[in-house]
Amino acid sequence: MRWMWIDQIVEVERGQRLVAIKNVSLAEDVVHDHFPTQPAPNGEQLDALPVMPASLLIEGMAQTAGILVGHANDFAEKVILAKINKARFTCDVFPGQTVRFEARIDRMDESGASATGQVSAYDHARQQYHDVGTVELMFSHIDQNMTGLEFPEENFVFTDNFKTLLRAAELI
Repeated sequence: MRWMWIDQIVEVERGQRLVAIKNVSLAEDVVHDHFPTQPAPNGEQLDALPVMPASLLIEGMAQTAGILVGHANDFAEKVILAKINKARFTCDVFPGQTVRFEARIDRMDESGASATGQVSAYDHARQQYHDVGTVELMFSHIDQNMTGLEFPEENFVFTDNFKTLLRAAELI
């Protein structure tokens, strides 16, 4: 995993549910590209509005749910994201907010799994989380793929940094 979009795993129920968090910071370059200063229709400049891109919220949920699916079988299978069934977001996430990814397994068998995730962001003014969106995902156990191809063990998905995150949560 080259980029990590979760900072910490905070709750785990093996094979059922996993919660991870991500602290969104102005130090992350990706937030500045969404949305930069731009001209307004009246000729003035609109201020920049840094937000966390929805695609990276989906990736954070995919990482959270992928860990949940892998952990269910002690990471014996190589788990990859196969499909995003649905992703719907109702508001933006801004630097300074903490994102909470809660993933639940809907179905799991030898070929893969499906999961549903709820994304929320911490509202510091109200001191509570509010819903940001939902994501429905499908994962494949690629060692059980129908092509008969074998995939190498080395350098697959979990980099040393990702393994550190898993160790901190006592998942490996």
